[in-house]
Amino acid sequence: NLFMNQTMLQSAKQIGAGLATIGLAGVGAGIGIVFAALVNSFARNPSLRQQLFGFTILGFALTEAIGLFALMMAFLILFG
Repeated sequence: NLFMNQTMLQSAKQIGAGLATIGLAGVGAGIGIVFAALVNSFARNPSLRQQLFGFTILGFALTEAIGLFALMMAFLILFG
């Protein structure tokens, strides 16, 4: 009975960690959208290059932070 409980707990941890990493797919799409918007903006108005690049780096950092939070949650579920 103890072995069965430990096996079920380990299985639940694996499933939970897998579900927590689903957020990483959204992060990949988000980063692609951010840089696609940057290229589009450069094509429309090249004179705003510095300002647009700053906004892009901010968007990249915020999107990447969400991915790191999802990854951190997966590790906490697995090893916590």
